[in-house]
Amino acid sequence: MQIYNTHVFLGPHPTIYFYCKGENKTILPDVKEKHFSYIFDGEESWQPLTELPGKKCKRCGLYEFDTIKSDDVFDEWDLCLDDFINGISIHYKAKEFNATLLCEDCQVATGKKFPLFIDGSANKKMDLFLVVVISVLVSIMATIVTVCAYKYWQKRKREKDQAHFLKLFQEGDDIEDELRLSM
Repeated sequence: MQIYNTHVFLGPHPTIYFYCKGENKTILPDVKEKHFSYIFDGEESWQPLTELPGKKCKRCGLYEFDTIKSDDVFDEWDLCLDDFINGISIHYKAKEFNATLLCEDCQVATGKKFPLFIDGSANKKMDLFLVVVISVLVSIMATIVTVCAYKYWQKRKREKDQAHFLKLFQEGDDIEDELRLSM
C-alpha cells in the first residue's frame, strides 16, 4: 500500500483506516507517510480487513480520520470476488493511493465467506530468492574486482621497483666514470 496524499494539515500523522459498510473500521496503524510503500505480511493483529460473501459485493473504502469535520475519503468502491485475479486485486486512485489486496481463497466462488488481506508483495518467496541471488552475485563481482585490483597494484609496484633498481645501477656507472677521469 502506498498513499500519495494526506488530508491532515495540523496533526503529526494521519490515521488511515479501511471500512466496509455495516462493519467496523479497521485502522492501519503503520500507514503514516506519503510516498512510502508499506508491505504487510498478512499476520498483523488487524487483519483480515473484511470477509467477502460468495457472490455479493461490498461497498468499501479507504479513509482518513478527521477530528473536526467528517472523515476524508481517499476512495470508495464496490469490492467483489470477481475483482481478484489469481487472488490479487489492485486498487488505484490517481493522486490518492495505490493498494494491493490479497484474497488467497478467492479462486473459486462458492457460498462461503472469503477473508481479505492487504499485501504489498504477493510472492514473498520469490522476492527472498531474488534478494539472495542478487546478494551472491554482487559478492562474487566485488571479490573479482578486488582480486584484479590487487594483482594490478602488485604488477605496478614490481615495475616501479625494477625501474628504480635499474636507475640505481645506471647512476652508479656515471659516478665510477667520473672518479676514474679525475685520477
